[in-house]
Amino acid sequence: MSIRHGLLALLDQGPRYGYQLRSEFEARTGATWPLNVGQVYTTLGRLERDGLVEAAGEDDEGHQFYSVTDEGRAELRRWFDTPVPRTNPPRDELAIKLAMAVAIPGVDVAAVVHGQRRHSMQALQDYTRLKGRALAADDGSGKDLAWLLVLEQLIFQTEAEIRWLDHCESRLAQHAERAAATPSEPAAPPARRAAKSRDRGRT
Repeated sequence: MSIRHGLLALLDQGPRYGYQLRSEFEARTGATWPLNVGQVYTTLGRLERDGLVEAAGEDDEGHQFYSVTDEGRAELRRWFDTPVPRTNPPRDELAIKLAMAVAIPGVDVAAVVHGQRRHSMQALQDYTRLKGRALAADDGSGKDLAWLLVLEQLIFQTEAEIRWLDHCESRLAQHAERAAATPSEPAAPPARRAAKSRDRGRT
């Protein structure tokens, strides 16, 4: 999630100060990607530097409000109109872990896969329960629609991860079968034994 563009989207609905932006961002995403206030204000400073937002005064409590500029709205529209690129996928810790595990002797790769599957299955059950609660509380106003979309993305992503882990298990089993069926080459005789044989042939 682009924090930069997420804040622009919230400011497009009206001026807000940092804590409001943080609270609304987390409400929209179900706190899936929590923010701290410092991170929000750092991003706001960069947006202001780039001419995408501007200071919009303070309230009686001293909160500094920000509003989106015309250039910021144009940037936001470009973001909405441009597909998220998949040419440079983000690093996936699980994929990196398994890629390293299969190359390092002594690592029980099957145990790594099994352990991750158990964890992912538990996460899937948790996400599904959260979805059930969100649907039960839905009053038709659409106020929880953003959270439901994020939650369902997590569900589909976790389901895909579990299918991939199943595939990894099958791939590992196929590799083990091929390795067992491939005859090993006979070991070459030690150099000392070969030398003794030559000596006996001369006598």
